[in-house]
Amino acid sequence: MPAFKTLDDLHDIAGKRVLVRVDLNVPVSDGAVTDTTRIERVAPTIMELSGKGAKVILLAHFGRPKGKPVADMSLKLIAPAVEEVLDHAVLFAGDCIGETAAAEIAQMQNGDILLLENTRFHAGEEKNDADFTQALAANGDLYVNDAFSAAHRAHASTEGLAHHLPAYAGRTMQAELEALEKGLGKPARPVVAIVGGAKVSTKIDLLMNLVKKVDALVIGGGMANTFIAARGTNVGKSLCEHDLAETAKQIMIEAASAQCAIILPVDGVVAREFKAGAANEVVDIGAIPADAMVLDVGPKSIDAINDWISRAHTLVWNGPLGAFEIEPFDAATVAAAKHAAERTKAGQLVSVAGGGDTVAALNHAGVADDFSYVSTAGGAFLEWMEGKELPGVAVLSKVG
Repeated sequence: MPAFKTLDDLHDIAGKRVLVRVDLNVPVSDGAVTDTTRIERVAPTIMELSGKGAKVILLAHFGRPKGKPVADMSLKLIAPAVEEVLDHAVLFAGDCIGETAAAEIAQMQNGDILLLENTRFHAGEEKNDADFTQALAANGDLYVNDAFSAAHRAHASTEGLAHHLPAYAGRTMQAELEALEKGLGKPARPVVAIVGGAKVSTKIDLLMNLVKKVDALVIGGGMANTFIAARGTNVGKSLCEHDLAETAKQIMIEAASAQCAIILPVDGVVAREFKAGAANEVVDIGAIPADAMVLDVGPKSIDAINDWISRAHTLVWNGPLGAFEIEPFDAATVAAAKHAAERTKAGQLVSVAGGGDTVAALNHAGVADDFSYVSTAGGAFLEWMEGKELPGVAVLSKVG
């Protein structure tokens, strides 16, 4: 991974205006923030800069306002939650550029924290427009990007600013990049990847990249059915993308040539209906009833997955193994997650996980805090796993 500057490279910043790109795209219900995880992630960077006397100016987007102001996508709604998490006053400016922003910034004292209005209220943000980027840059002396989750977008506040101001990675960005380097950049081998979720179609690039980088690829969730069906096995009424049979075969061919073991379920938990407590049974994969669907991998498969986790020195995880939202179809995901967490706590495994459903699944299993790193970035984490360059990361290593 190319070198990038961090907060450790920032000295004598008292009085400096520091533009900090953060991710405040948090869930809101009835005007209140319902999950402050993303705010908590960026708090260390904000408070470190504030503590050193910088004038901390927060840049963020919220929702998809499509380049114009939308009242219920104003960051003013988020400001109270930011104040609460930081335990520090947070000022607010009704625009992110121009006189409104400049006036608020001019009144800032050293250590103050100011949240600027939603950058996406301007069409120039998502277009990475030069004039808009210049207007943003006029607000600051330094630029810190602490929004890995938005790093796959080449927008003005995530990529453009780094060409105008000295650029640094915030603590969350730094932790994410260091964890990802341990996951797939320069991992301790053997490396095992677990990829689950509903559909192969959303993860073709991911699977094609992983088979060239890992020693074993565990495929679970609904997407496993597509691979099983591609081998000629009947999967009953299970979720399955039959039209992707050739794609699945190609991925298995690529894996074989790269000497990557593909681990598919050998048994499954089947039911006739998808609801909590539905009557279910364990069957071998070759004996799935025509009127049933596989909703979780079975105990023999769990043993095989945990055996691979036991052999691994690095684990990369994206997507649940079954329909974990409904009991008892969470058993495999919980069992594998707990086993990975135990080995991580024992210092025997580096475990990196990410993607929306993955975070929810690990929280459900009660082990998210025991993994080496759990990324809250959805799209950016997936694109990193696909081997794609992330503009917001690449620019940190190319400038300054």
